[in-house]
Amino acid sequence: MYWIRSKKLRERLALGFGALLVLFTLLLVVDLQMDLGVSRGEFIPSHARIRYANQQDRSGIYNEFHRKYLAKSNASGSKEYLTTNAQAQHRGHTDTSGPGYPGKSASTTTDPPPHDRFKDLTALVVAPRASKHRAPQPFERIIVREESYTDEPLDEDEANPTLGELLDLRPGLNASNLERFQLRISKRELYSREDTLVNAVIDDMIRMPILHVVQKEGGTQLKLIIDYPNDVHALFKPMRFPREQQTLPNHFYFTDYERHTAEIAAFHLDRLLGFRRAMPVTGRILNITTEIYQVGDEVLLKTFFVSPSSNLCFHGKCSYYCDTSHAICGNPDTLEGSFAAFLPTQDDTQRKVWRHPWRRSYHKRRKAQWETDSDYCTMVRDIPPYDEGRRLLDLMDMSVFDFLTGNMDRHHYETFKIFGNDTFPIHLDHGRGFGKPFHDELSILAPVLQCCLIRASTLETLLRFHNGPKALSEAMRESMAIDPIAPVLWEPHLTALDRRVAIVLQAVRDCIRKSAEEDAPGGIPDVPNALGEMDTVAKNGFYRS
Repeated sequence: MYWIRSKKLRERLALGFGALLVLFTLLLVVDLQMDLGVSRGEFIPSHARIRYANQQDRSGIYNEFHRKYLAKSNASGSKEYLTTNAQAQHRGHTDTSGPGYPGKSASTTTDPPPHDRFKDLTALVVAPRASKHRAPQPFERIIVREESYTDEPLDEDEANPTLGELLDLRPGLNASNLERFQLRISKRELYSREDTLVNAVIDDMIRMPILHVVQKEGGTQLKLIIDYPNDVHALFKPMRFPREQQTLPNHFYFTDYERHTAEIAAFHLDRLLGFRRAMPVTGRILNITTEIYQVGDEVLLKTFFVSPSSNLCFHGKCSYYCDTSHAICGNPDTLEGSFAAFLPTQDDTQRKVWRHPWRRSYHKRRKAQWETDSDYCTMVRDIPPYDEGRRLLDLMDMSVFDFLTGNMDRHHYETFKIFGNDTFPIHLDHGRGFGKPFHDELSILAPVLQCCLIRASTLETLLRFHNGPKALSEAMRESMAIDPIAPVLWEPHLTALDRRVAIVLQAVRDCIRKSAEEDAPGGIPDVPNALGEMDTVAKNGFYRS
């Protein structure tokens, strides 16, 4: 009898233990799917302070720079902006009250900081290349010149073939400006500095009649494919809200609306910085009735309705923000938006999609590896194609570009397969930029701060805009003035560009100082004077005395 009872007890214990295992497994599965935070022990919001891999060792340049600028900022964003006039009129808007705006009293009590001309960085930009008989200087590991990462001659056409040359294609007599533009895309850039077809493509998107409209598949928000005559296509992003409306404080970067003005401004910024890796984009004012409804796809037409204010609206079908409460409405049927020229769509010009190494987690609580690993860049440098060639430098350019626009939504990028790995990443999808003019998101600069790396030509461009004679904000204002929906950006966004240029330059300076400290523990030499380059700088006109 005792043996029978003990056997039943063991069976009950086994059944109980098995049930506990099943419940634990179910809990784990639910946690991974719903992200309750149990499996990782994380209840930290993504906007909280970064939890570093080693809390005791925060000497890295990324950690130091992040803490330094976070200490300088306040709830209204950068302290430097408090000295500017935040009440610049823009389409009649003068109200600067509300969250995210600097207080009125702060602008009268804060003295503007002196203008730092970064003469030390200017001297390093024009410094001669390291000869075989001189040991490399610390800054030469940080400021990388174009000729130092490629064996190809930079002044020969053979080193920069175009799509037309590789595919042995030539535009026909009736070819559109867009087709001619696409065949000129080269291994190093989408278009050359002197290419006149850029403006021709923009002019076509503004003036040509719209033949057909269909909603683009995929994506989280509404985008329309516009068909023009002569097989010309453009991607249309409609206006969602006024230029003065900022990203809501409680919105994550992956839940924010896309801005049509951000797409336009990003194209102009990309061209002014000398990257030329973004397709031409322009604004245009449409009549929803004649240019969308009368030529729209049947699926899209089913989402049209008239609002209580007698405005013509539609919402399309997509993953998010495609319902009556998030409809796109005219005034009453007039609507503005951005039109981006299409990339080549032929099979021979396919693009390869790359996961960005500094991609965010796109999660409310979980963080990406680069946010917790202090040696993350060391790992990236060992992975192809970042272990050689130009790709890592191109990501540094993209980091600077995204920081200037405030775009945190850079999860993937694309390259043309036909050019191989030694080609540029295409700058696409900038709709989530230019949302917070009073906040500088330093985490976007993580690639530059963690790798301490920047292209010399990019640094030279930033110094030129920082020291004048023309600031980046002024150049952007002039460049975008010809757009049909000008003024494209709210004035505080232009002010933020100049402020963020100075932040990037300070980041490079900190990297150089950190490298000099590691190489010379006894002290930091005066690099510009040691090189004897100040006279050369003045003669070349990189800064004014």
